[in-house]
Amino acid sequence: MRTINLIVIHCSATEEGKDYSVADITQWHQARGFKTIGYHFLIHSDGSIDGELEGCRPIQEIGAHAKGYNRNSIGICYIGGLRYGKPADTRTPAQIESLRCLVKALRSVFPSEVVGHRDLSVDLNGDGVISPQEWMKACPSFDVKTEL
Repeated sequence: MRTINLIVIHCSATEEGKDYSVADITQWHQARGFKTIGYHFLIHSDGSIDGELEGCRPIQEIGAHAKGYNRNSIGICYIGGLRYGKPADTRTPAQIESLRCLVKALRSVFPSEVVGHRDLSVDLNGDGVISPQEWMKACPSFDVKTEL
């Protein structure tokens, strides 16, 4: 088993209220040159599958979700993250609960730091803080460090 010390939270950067499947995201990632979906877990939104957790890549397999951090991390993606084309916390209560439960379960097996994808951006001004103007993207559209 590989060493895991980081859990990275992502959003799919899709409009709220519409769900996407693992097959959809796999297709998007393959179009970008990945062999399959880059995440280890997906949390669905909308309708009867709201909050449903689905496994993607096996945990023992290195992901393709956070360049430079894949070797030692697990990637979790929730569907959503955009409202009217702008970054927004669109998670449903069911998605929030699923994410909390999954992170708690993973940390019980892999004591890990939990960060949002945006928190892995480069500290461009060297002040030791990744501020909003330094984010390479807004993903996951909420502050992981204060919430999880």
